[in-house]
Amino acid sequence: MSRIAFLFPGQGAQRVGMGSQLVEQCPAARELFERAGEVLGYDLLRICREGPASALDSTLYSQPAIFVTSLAALEYLRQQEPDVVLACEAAAGLSLGEYTAMAFAGAMSFEDALRVVQCRAQAMQAAADAAAGGMVSILGLERAQVEELCQQARGQDVLQVANLLCPGNVVVSGAKAACERVAELAEQAGARVVPLAVAGAFHTPMMHPADEHLAEALAQVELRPPQLPVVSNVDARPHEDPEEIRRLLVRQVIQPVLWEDSMRYLLEQGFDTFYEVGPGRVLRGLLRRIDRRVRCTCVEC
Repeated sequence: MSRIAFLFPGQGAQRVGMGSQLVEQCPAARELFERAGEVLGYDLLRICREGPASALDSTLYSQPAIFVTSLAALEYLRQQEPDVVLACEAAAGLSLGEYTAMAFAGAMSFEDALRVVQCRAQAMQAAADAAAGGMVSILGLERAQVEELCQQARGQDVLQVANLLCPGNVVVSGAKAACERVAELAEQAGARVVPLAVAGAFHTPMMHPADEHLAEALAQVELRPPQLPVVSNVDARPHEDPEEIRRLLVRQVIQPVLWEDSMRYLLEQGFDTFYEVGPGRVLRGLLRRIDRRVRCTCVEC
């Protein structure tokens, strides 16, 4: 019998127009956007629908937008295939997507999770504004090779592996100058290099003091044991204790995202049917690089 897990995307999956069809076809999705507007104090649906792309791509708007749109897609899936949602036994989310997974699992209310996501976005943007940083995807090299290149390129700057996504896809993050140096070295080593359109050096110590602000925000909300396992980005394992989950969500901002390890954990637990719930198809592509036999259905936004 199939075991179903839901995957929720992170920052970078946003696109102008997302959510438009959902709110037209699913009343529960529209209601989520209306509730989001009350929490955020602005019309999130209008930004998702109309942009401009420069606004939607900013950390301040992209994180709440992806969080709400992903949960709206979940409501659409619940409307169309309620048995699939009821059969889901685990969840995981890439970086920001971990908050979506937590909300789905009942660990946080929608409003509380959105408030935390809004604080997270503001704090990460402020940290990015304070120091010039960036992220670079290195394709075609394995983790050990990328770590060696980081050592060569780091100098006195911050530079480290930030996202372990799938075999041959490693994202590094750090000071802007160091990212440029490691990109040059990676190309010389035969890799394809893709600079990411993000505001700063996410998942590195350059995100201090965003982690401290996030800890304060998380301390203000009720956190309950998840109703189903949610795999942590930090250690690729699920956790039940709310206080441990709080600590891990704070650490996630400054530590690498172990996405490949998270997917391998779910596969080892017997999960063989996945749904990518939210904008984009990035997670489906990563999963196919890890195990091409696994089925992953995208819930369009």
